[in-house]
Amino acid sequence: MTSTGGLLLATHDLCWLHDPGPGHPENPHRLTAVRKGFTAAGLDEAIVALEAPEADRGSIDAVHATYLYDRLEQLSDAGGGAIDPDTTVSADSSAAARRAAGAGLALIEKLKAGEADIGWSVVRPPGHHATADRQMGFCLFNNIAVAARALADEGERVMIVDVDAHHGNGTQDIFYRDPNVMFVSFHQFPWYPFTGRPDEVGEGDGYGTTVNIAMPAGATADVYREAFTTVVEPAAARFNPSWVLVSAGFDGHRRDPLTDLGLTSVDYADLIAAVVDLVPAGRRLMFLEGGYDYEALSDTAGAVAAKMLDVDFRPEESSSGGPGADHVAMVRDIHESLT
Repeated sequence: MTSTGGLLLATHDLCWLHDPGPGHPENPHRLTAVRKGFTAAGLDEAIVALEAPEADRGSIDAVHATYLYDRLEQLSDAGGGAIDPDTTVSADSSAAARRAAGAGLALIEKLKAGEADIGWSVVRPPGHHATADRQMGFCLFNNIAVAARALADEGERVMIVDVDAHHGNGTQDIFYRDPNVMFVSFHQFPWYPFTGRPDEVGEGDGYGTTVNIAMPAGATADVYREAFTTVVEPAAARFNPSWVLVSAGFDGHRRDPLTDLGLTSVDYADLIAAVVDLVPAGRRLMFLEGGYDYEALSDTAGAVAAKMLDVDFRPEESSSGGPGADHVAMVRDIHESLT
């Protein structure tokens, strides 16, 4: 069905109630910052909102060991508790996580019905660090993996591009041997979670479908563009995706307190626009991941949404002059040698 155009956003009020504790960087103010960004860009009337439903348990168990679902429910029912030093849940976290996992599934159905060009799951908790058998790094269920698994099970070829500054180790783990899901990650390296080396390329039937573009501290937009042109576009041409899903983490912004990359809000907008253009409109999804400076998060959310809607909103200049060209060349050489 032909898309009617526009940006469809899925979220839920429960996502504001997930509480990892005082002073935690992944907190409800992040969603408020995203909303402020949309308002600053003048997009409040242009973005269509969708209330995220709960993911059914089968969709979550399709990518995670069953005990992760059970443990999260038990912890939340008990009022909350720590999973690891970074990842703590509250009484509302299980319900919020089910909505976060369901947002992408609902957006897929809306896009299939032609209701928008692109969907954006703006939820928390985020997901890309949650592996098949471990909840970690602020993440409870791997929201993008739940959506990608559903699409791949329907015969789609799914390309996931993760632009968060932290490597999406959970997403890589889930699809490392899957020939129908390509995982591409731009991330700072070495940095938490200390995975995502360029020589991690997949295994078995999935050999060659994992692409890790490990960037040094200070990397800027010109280096990212080179990586997109020389690594990502050729990988997409080989893989021929029918859907593109983006882990839209914005903690590579130069003001973010948890990382050391050199990107700006418009760099993210330009990069994500290039990524989603790899497939036709109506087959594009974004998932909010990291981003911990509220002003930077607001600027970047506004810039990305505006770019998707062809609205002129560029609150910063593009960055350039940072290191990383040699890192990109190494990744390019590794993947050219696999073909």
